[in-house]
Amino acid sequence: MPVKKILIVDDSPTERHALSEMLAKHGYVIITAESGEEAIAKSKSEQPDLILMDVVMPGMNGYQATRTITREEDTKHIPVVMCTSKGQETDKIWGMRQGANDYLVKPIEPAVLLQKIASLG
Repeated sequence: MPVKKILIVDDSPTERHALSEMLAKHGYVIITAESGEEAIAKSKSEQPDLILMDVVMPGMNGYQATRTITREEDTKHIPVVMCTSKGQETDKIWGMRQGANDYLVKPIEPAVLLQKIASLG
């Protein structure tokens, strides 16, 4: 099933805006969340086709939110791609262990992101 609706989770308004603008230009419907808690709620209510998840956020971090989303019955079918500045190999391994389908390090190259989205669709 092709990816149409994407949930962008990031506590930075600048990051949310930049990703939203770029993806909307390519025809994706964008929903945003500012926190891990909001990401879980919106993943249930909106049922996006893909979640782009930041890691470093106040409150519940992206690892915790990803673990919850990928283990709950209503949302475990939704692929999660971590999009974060945490670029150590251990960070990537931990992200994948939480259930992420892929892991991208910021700054994210638009062409790389679009290719990842297409490969998940």
